[in-house]
Amino acid sequence: MKKHLAAFLVLSASALGAHASPFAYVPNEKSGTLSVIDCATDTVVDTIAAGKKPRGLVVSHDGKFLYVSDQTSNALLIVDLAKKAVVSKVVLEESPEGVGISHAGDWVVVASEISNSVSFVSTATNQQVFSVKTKGKNPEHAEFSPDGKWLYVSAEEADTLDIVDVAKREQVNSIKLGERPRGIGFSPDGSKAYVAAEIASTVYVIDVPGQTLITQIKAGKFSNGVAVHPDGKHVYISNGKDASVSVIDAVSNKMIATIPVGKRPWNMALTPDGKKLYVANGRSNSVSVLDTESNKVIKEIPVGELPWGVVVQ
Repeated sequence: MKKHLAAFLVLSASALGAHASPFAYVPNEKSGTLSVIDCATDTVVDTIAAGKKPRGLVVSHDGKFLYVSDQTSNALLIVDLAKKAVVSKVVLEESPEGVGISHAGDWVVVASEISNSVSFVSTATNQQVFSVKTKGKNPEHAEFSPDGKWLYVSAEEADTLDIVDVAKREQVNSIKLGERPRGIGFSPDGSKAYVAAEIASTVYVIDVPGQTLITQIKAGKFSNGVAVHPDGKHVYISNGKDASVSVIDAVSNKMIATIPVGKRPWNMALTPDGKKLYVANGRSNSVSVLDTESNKVIKEIPVGELPWGVVVQ
């Protein structure tokens, strides 16, 4: 009896450990696939077919589904991770790109570049409930504030950050930034937001309660992706032309490190514990894994062609 109990406990612990290990999901635009990376081993363990040009993506809070924008079909693909297949599609407006998910997990949003709009999709029904027109042209990224009250949208052609009041379902403000704003990240307490502008090669720090610009920080060339550490102390910026990631001290608003990565680093994601940063390198067809304590690359993982970004859960 004791042997059976011991064996059961070992198997249970093993299963729990396997389940606890996060995975990184990478959309490969040119391959039309998703690469699945086991964060424990930093190896690709699965490849899932996902439309013709997958771009933005988020994972459901229960870890069962991926929501992926497919630019070619103007749709949000719903991927069942247990089945490793697309099981449903939500028709969207033209040229969907950045995808975000509310902290409550009830809304998935998709920014559509050509239609200048953001679609709100209910995760309960997997249907679009409403759409918000943005005043700024060519919205790329859409991110919820931690309290769920605001949706920040980067409008590339307008050089603005558009602010949507989620309860009102309308845009209520716009903040002028530098040329071609792209990635957006919030501090864990929701007091600040960071927006990287590509052509300006600058990061803009936004006061969220006041909806005003606090300061701007010069980054590397063609800054675009943004990831904020779970402890709020550091902000990571990918620099497309420099093939690097810059590290910002969130207290001093100063760059404290620059880390070489693959070619054309794009969007990024941190593990839940903040120990590793995964960077999609669009022109290297790889993902760089950064150790956030040493600020060094510890592994380069080959993925599909033209990886657009990463989500980790």
